[in-house]
Amino acid sequence: MQFDMAALDPDRRYKILTATVTPRPIAWISTISEQGVVNAAPYSFFNAVGQDPPTVVIGLLHKPQNALKDTAANILATGEFVVNLVSEANAAAMNVTCMDAPPEVDEIACAGLTALPSIAVRPPRIAESPVSFECRSIASLATGPRQTLVVGEVLHAHVADAFVLDAERCHIDTPALHLIGRMHGSGWYARTGDLFELRRPTYAEWLADREK
Repeated sequence: MQFDMAALDPDRRYKILTATVTPRPIAWISTISEQGVVNAAPYSFFNAVGQDPPTVVIGLLHKPQNALKDTAANILATGEFVVNLVSEANAAAMNVTCMDAPPEVDEIACAGLTALPSIAVRPPRIAESPVSFECRSIASLATGPRQTLVVGEVLHAHVADAFVLDAERCHIDTPALHLIGRMHGSGWYARTGDLFELRRPTYAEWLADREK
């Protein structure tokens, strides 16, 4: 079965993408408006895309009536945001911040979370998150009538001490973070504990194996 994406309406395109591009890491984004109101919301069109400078990318969808969601409006207005990663222990609190609260409501407070001051940006980080990235927007692009792409440079990375194996070598205990990923449908998530390892071969090894 092939799907002509141009012939489908946006909702059907969304279903195909989110049902197949899985699991997706979750950017639990905290921002602050020009009026000083804190906002937090999760976005799963997100990933790391470079290390020099360290960069992340986020796809921000608009509201059905084409208005910007608070996160997008705040980032475009201030250029600053914090990406907090979501552990399984924080899944329920993250889900609270999904709600359609009005712009004057602080979702961090609604979810019973703790806001901590950041070092280089105004938006706070979420204390309960095991990893937080303070980011400054370096590019934004309207990729469609109802979506905006934001590229952010990571200025500071905060990793809870319990998960740092060797600070000098930047070794992190990734399995212990118990991060979750976004799956298909409206409420499905994945744990990241079922792992397997593949060693990357060299071309010489591949040639040698082929000749056996």
